[in-house]
Amino acid sequence: MSTKKAVILLSGGLDSATVVALAKADGYSCYTMSFDYGQRHCSELYAAEQVARQLGVVEHKVIGLNLNGMGGSALTDASIDVPESPSEGIPVTYVPARNTVFLSLALGWAEVLGARDIFIGVNAVDYSGYPDCRPEFIEAFERMANLATKAGVEGQGFRIQAPLQNMSKAEIVQVGMRLGVDYALTVSCYQADEQGRACGKCDSCRLRAVGFSVAGVDDPTRYF
Repeated sequence: MSTKKAVILLSGGLDSATVVALAKADGYSCYTMSFDYGQRHCSELYAAEQVARQLGVVEHKVIGLNLNGMGGSALTDASIDVPESPSEGIPVTYVPARNTVFLSLALGWAEVLGARDIFIGVNAVDYSGYPDCRPEFIEAFERMANLATKAGVEGQGFRIQAPLQNMSKAEIVQVGMRLGVDYALTVSCYQADEQGRACGKCDSCRLRAVGFSVAGVDDPTRYF
């Protein structure tokens, strides 16, 4: 086992699965973290477990949160519909402070494990316009991480790695196929059913479908 450890945020979707494969290919011992945060469906959590198993991570951890207690997003508040057509500005599927919360918990686990690298599958090319997917956010969080931790203060700094940041969805698919990711295990849909079948209408479904199409790869997504 490699002594180079990484904590990787794994949602069960296409992007995060690809990030796990990239980290593994780069020689990291991979520790993956998912969140049961009150999202619309839990099929993505099952997908994350399957992906973690397929890619041979050292440990997969699921953390329970209650972001639906705050609401404010179509993904955590059942009274807000998931849009099925593109919208202007930041969409209602944005979950307030989600990546900030997730990265903070990953940072804590990384410090416990002695890992110095945290991977996240954010993308600023083919994405929904979320503010916490931008390079500026990743850079700012890394600075904060090295100010706010014992390891950082003692000079054992953390790196927040976002290897998909400037890649198109098609490029992400091509990289994952080359690294052996089984995309049939992944769930990207914002409103998938209990079997992990996708709606084919939400923003995430559209971006995924276009990515596979442009990449020239058959999309294994199952639809309801």
